[in-house]
Amino acid sequence: MDEGTMRPKRADARRNERTLLDAAAAVFVASGVDAPVRDVAAAAGVGVGTIYRHFPTRADLIIAVYRHQVDACAEAGPELLASSATPYEALRRWIEKFVDFLVTKHGLAHAMRSDNAGFDALHAYFLDRLVPVCAELIAAAEAAGEVRSDVRALELMRGVGNLCIGAGTDPRYDARHVVGLLVDGLRRI
Repeated sequence: MDEGTMRPKRADARRNERTLLDAAAAVFVASGVDAPVRDVAAAAGVGVGTIYRHFPTRADLIIAVYRHQVDACAEAGPELLASSATPYEALRRWIEKFVDFLVTKHGLAHAMRSDNAGFDALHAYFLDRLVPVCAELIAAAEAAGEVRSDVRALELMRGVGNLCIGAGTDPRYDARHVVGLLVDGLRRI
């Protein structure tokens, strides 16, 4: 069966894949993308063979986790906007999720160093999915008079990304705290 005629995955298969990806993300946050696949399998409650059946190579697993987390971060924006007390609170909570995502992706560039085209495609996917969500949250907070009018989504996301760089190398550095200071600085005085 070629890709054009493939049937969509059943709901339980999608749920199982999400469980694997969530477990892999948690392991990557704790131990980095070089964590043994057996650790991912143990966290997901499956055998190593199951991981390799879904993701034949480590790079396949890392890419799938990355895309899964981009999608989860993108989907969280509207949900947070609908459920938070204020648009600023939604933006703040979304940035916290974004920080968690960035910490997880540490090591991705190294893991994909031999595949520049694949890395570029993932980066484009990241921008296409997340910049509009961040922009929507900023616009809502700005319309509510909660944040400055000169906040731009890509600039904010780059600033957050830069503040997260030291998170994986220095246990004394708390990226979430420093990013919180940045987000506090967005508030309209």
